Amino acid sequence: MWFKNLQLYRLPRDWEMTAEALEERLSENPLRPCDSATPLSAGWIPPRANGPLVHSVNRQWLIALGIEQKLLPSFVVKQHVAERAQEIEESQGRRVGRRELREIAEAVTQELLPRAFTRKRRTFCWIDPVNGWLVIDASAPAKADELIEILHKSVNSLPLKPLKVVQSPVSAMTGWIAGSEAPGGFTIDQDMELRSAENAVVRYAKHALDGEEIPGHISAGKVVTRLAMTWADKISFVLDDKLQVKRLGFLDILKEATDGQAENEDEQFDLDFVLMTGELAHLLTDLVDALGGEMPEAE
Repeated sequence: MWFKNLQLYRLPRDWEMTAEALEERLSENPLRPCDSATPLSAGWIPPRANGPLVHSVNRQWLIALGIEQKLLPSFVVKQHVAERAQEIEESQGRRVGRRELREIAEAVTQELLPRAFTRKRRTFCWIDPVNGWLVIDASAPAKADELIEILHKSVNSLPLKPLKVVQSPVSAMTGWIAGSEAPGGFTIDQDMELRSAENAVVRYAKHALDGEEIPGHISAGKVVTRLAMTWADKISFVLDDKLQVKRLGFLDILKEATDGQAENEDEQFDLDFVLMTGELAHLLTDLVDALGGEMPEAE
């Protein structure tokens, strides 16, 4: 149980919700199998097989959104539509119009869906009611939005807000690189992206970031939009201009902390989850501080 990406949201620390209450709410929207009438289905699944919908350990919660989607390639539908249109033209001696083609395509789709392959995926979400975090393991905001949409349907008046910080990631990262100094607790690694107002891009991968050309790029108006960093010699990651944390890497020294302590897979899962959430909570605190703290709410 190790997250790879972080989409960050805030919950109030006085949020009046228990794991038992959340379990009850999620149980009203479980994942249901796709059928010919529903080519896409989304709902809650247990994070652990045969477990509850809310996996709770050490006052930290884990939930999972399941997605089932019928895969019907468009070229297959087009091929069947073309064949039927040709049959009509040959048998009836007339040209098939656009409206009729659309109707044929809809009919073909309904006929083929029961035989289509089903793709299954899941998205994990960590809820930290102690520190007020809701964190989704998703590389793209669209997948996070997908989970949040279903969560809003399950939990009325969900007090969820995106994380907002005083200093923009772009400004902070550019300052760190320009000053050749990372914020306290962090080190700068060897991957970076700079971008100009005209959208010209310079990327560095596995490259020392102390070259003479980098200050020149910044002086010319380019800003840092992606930067690889390591926190406390434990977790490596990439921070981007949208305050997304990607490519999380939990270093061996951290993972080895639970080796040999569990008697079975379930215990290992819980140990890893407790370790991951505990370290990430500290990382997020330090990252927010490095970005000037959280933006105060308007009164």
